Amino acid sequence: MMGMVRVVLATAFVLASGAGGVAAQEHVFKLHHFLGAEATVQKHMLEPWARQVEENSGGQVRIDIYPSMTLGGRPPELVTQARDGVVDLIWTLNGYTPGVFPRTEVMELPFVYLNDPGAANLALADMYADHLAEDYRGLEPMFLHVHAGQAIQTVSEEVRLPQDLPGMKMRIPTRTGAWVIEALGAQPVSMPVPDLPLALSKGVVDGAFIPFEIIPTLKIQDQTQFQIEGADGIRFGTSVFQVSMNKARWDSLPPDVQQAFRDASGRDWLVEIGRVWKQAELDGIKAATDAGNIHVTLTPEETEAFREKLAPVIDRWVAEVTPLGIDGAGLVTQARDLVAKYRKETQAE
Repeated sequence: MMGMVRVVLATAFVLASGAGGVAAQEHVFKLHHFLGAEATVQKHMLEPWARQVEENSGGQVRIDIYPSMTLGGRPPELVTQARDGVVDLIWTLNGYTPGVFPRTEVMELPFVYLNDPGAANLALADMYADHLAEDYRGLEPMFLHVHAGQAIQTVSEEVRLPQDLPGMKMRIPTRTGAWVIEALGAQPVSMPVPDLPLALSKGVVDGAFIPFEIIPTLKIQDQTQFQIEGADGIRFGTSVFQVSMNKARWDSLPPDVQQAFRDASGRDWLVEIGRVWKQAELDGIKAATDAGNIHVTLTPEETEAFREKLAPVIDRWVAEVTPLGIDGAGLVTQARDLVAKYRKETQAE
């Protein structure tokens, strides 16, 4: 008899615990992205962020992460998936949908972004409400961020000056990046980053403008010989990414759950992401040099030659966005000032 009582009590406890767990996690989200589960973005950014949101919510929220486009579609479709409510949350590269986020492109421009992702992240946060928000209709960004910036990675050619690039085919994911490559006399080839290793191995491209952190994930060290960056780690532009929620889903959430997301996505987090990406760069270049590749750091004079050659890219962008009613020149000035300001602060920490 006592054994039966114990069984009944144990069963009741399990059922009560299960019911409580379901009730607690009343807000379940699907977060979709295009890289693998072992990539830096998932292991060191999306997973810690999701767990922090869940903790902040007191167990009301569960975020399930779906890497490698496992919910279907191609990387350029992620923005539409979020806007249409096919998924709740996305992490994606803005440049996969060219021209859709024109204001935010200011941070992609060469020599607007320099070499500090944390500083750029804070600058984007400062600019968002007054200058960038219109880009994100149908979405509620949790946060915007950049990676460590576009280095030059080549199969067989050492690049030290702009005149080394004409005739080369170079992969880039963004339209502003394509303008960089065109200004250098090379041919831009656009493709999602998971397609890059095959394109390098088949000679579809001669190299790519891409950060070092992706090297271990895609084994880029096996397809290239040279990893090239400017003096003081300066890069040739960057890419802007977003973690965004479907706007209707966001608006349906109670204030305390919204606050759980906001508290996990604040300024300390933006600085931390910058640190994550800088560390990932060190890990990436180590993977390349350990494989026998050559890491080239340009001299200040060589870097200045790139700056001069790429100045027209900024003028081209300003001319492109002005007819849209966007003060491109003003955004460039503000972005540069904020990057300089926060670069001093993040480097002082």
